[in-house]
Amino acid sequence: MNRAIIASVCFALAFPAAAEIEKIAIPGENGLAFRWWPKLTPPKGWKQDMATSFENSVNALTPVGKTFADAPTVMYAKAVFKRRVPDVSSLAEMIVRDKKDFLNNVPDVSIRPTHTLVAADGRMLLSFTYSPKPEAKDGSGGNWERVSYLEEGEFYLVFTVSSRTQKDFKASETEYERMVRAYREKP
Repeated sequence: MNRAIIASVCFALAFPAAAEIEKIAIPGENGLAFRWWPKLTPPKGWKQDMATSFENSVNALTPVGKTFADAPTVMYAKAVFKRRVPDVSSLAEMIVRDKKDFLNNVPDVSIRPTHTLVAADGRMLLSFTYSPKPEAKDGSGGNWERVSYLEEGEFYLVFTVSSRTQKDFKASETEYERMVRAYREKP
């Protein structure tokens, strides 16, 4: 049996099975490299970009026929293992930290709360939009993003859609919401 499969099974058994999180352990020169992300159902016309998923430890989705690098809009979800962020003790603190980190990297961004989303299992996700400041009238000038947060078992989950233009951002809203609303905690 493949060493990666054996390592993945052993790793998955070491954690509670409450979350619908894909957990993968990849053997390498320096031991095992762990990757985990929320299991997603890509919206129609979208696919998982496996190379980007493994490279960034996120579940990366792109429109069919595009790559993460050339797509006008991408979606991704990450599972932040709580033990890896011991200074964060709640979802509210995770959101504050995430916003602060974003503002440190992209100071000319406007962050606004937007309507919450409801996952398939009835849980509410807090959502925020990130847009260039000042917003360019022609729809250019930086990425437009929506980020939604959920706490699940040993993880904080972060679902993101990111577009290069405001027009593409608005066009992707339905697919993003469909993806987030389809997510559910593993029964």
